[in-house]
Amino acid sequence: MAERFQGFDFLILDQGFSEDELLVRRTARAFVDDNVIPIIESCFRDERFPRELVPLMGELGFFGATLSGYGCAGMSNVEYGLVMQELERGDSGLRSFVSVQSALVMYPIYTFGSDEQKNAWLPALATGEKLGCFGLTEPGFGSNPGGMTTRARRSGSEFILNGEKMWITSGSIADVAVIWAKLEGEDADADDSGKSVRGFLVETDRPGFSVRDVHGKWSLRASVTSGLSLADVRIPASNLLPGTEGLKSPLMCLNQARYGISWGAIGAAMACYDVALNYSKIRKQFHNLPIAAHQLVQEKLVWMATEISKAQLLSLHVGRFKDAGKAGHQHISMAKRNNVWMALETARMARDILGANGITEDYPVMRHSMNLESVKTYEGTHDIHTLILGQSLTGIAAY
Repeated sequence: MAERFQGFDFLILDQGFSEDELLVRRTARAFVDDNVIPIIESCFRDERFPRELVPLMGELGFFGATLSGYGCAGMSNVEYGLVMQELERGDSGLRSFVSVQSALVMYPIYTFGSDEQKNAWLPALATGEKLGCFGLTEPGFGSNPGGMTTRARRSGSEFILNGEKMWITSGSIADVAVIWAKLEGEDADADDSGKSVRGFLVETDRPGFSVRDVHGKWSLRASVTSGLSLADVRIPASNLLPGTEGLKSPLMCLNQARYGISWGAIGAAMACYDVALNYSKIRKQFHNLPIAAHQLVQEKLVWMATEISKAQLLSLHVGRFKDAGKAGHQHISMAKRNNVWMALETARMARDILGANGITEDYPVMRHSMNLESVKTYEGTHDIHTLILGQSLTGIAAY
């Protein structure tokens, strides 16, 4: 049996965590070691989402963890980040599922929804009895969501929705979709400003709502990815999220998800570093010495350890800032951009240290590397976050 993960804490950051934070991390770490690690390689190979883990994650309070009431755990942002870190140490696909359920489904209902909507959905989403998805990205509009073509038209006491959404996590297993659409007749063709964008709760069993899963992925294979089609889907007017106002609302949701991603990427990097370090100590080459005795290998390990430590400091600081209500979107963009880049480079270096063994499923490195290629793209690509930071620094939008 493989040794249980011992963590990575070169800077002794654990001394700065509270007992509650350490307990949350221990709980999430044990869940991953006991329930995810034993099955994740077969799930990835078979392109299967481990839905059997959903009830246990609900019991542990992973869904909507930072929300209060409605059966949610009321965790701090740092505690939530530690959960995301451990989940992605298991697999990016599992962390993506929890991120969507929490930051992109429960958060908008909690933040923008009516009391009736909150009471109807949040308790069931918190336990995992009900699952949700987030429909913003379209086949023709990813980095520019303001150009969306999905439309909502008022018809008496109903709205009629038409449009297509793409790259939607959990699409075919969701009971409710948070769909973003432009209201016809209210700046629907405004110059990509997104002023007419509103959020709607769309039950996935409504006539005209159809889903097709994306197959043949070489990334996030243990996660469900779907395309959504809405053809004259009628919903009651009460399904409009009343607090949504323009493109700012879905971007607020994405900000929550990006924060969790910054922590999750650290988990993937730690997993790759841990494997590479242990492998380098037992793999012998040249003069019967372990490859860890060679300078080039040590340089790679030092780079990984340093960058992981810097990423830990960045996410922890942003998390503390967020708990104090002071974190801006630019701070979260920096954490997401840096940490995912760091994790992807760490995975590549770890694969290099493992040599040919690094491409096999005997080790998690190639799986993490392929997953991180998607993580680098979604919730704002590396380049888009570069431009967000550039605008913050210069005051000039370059996109």
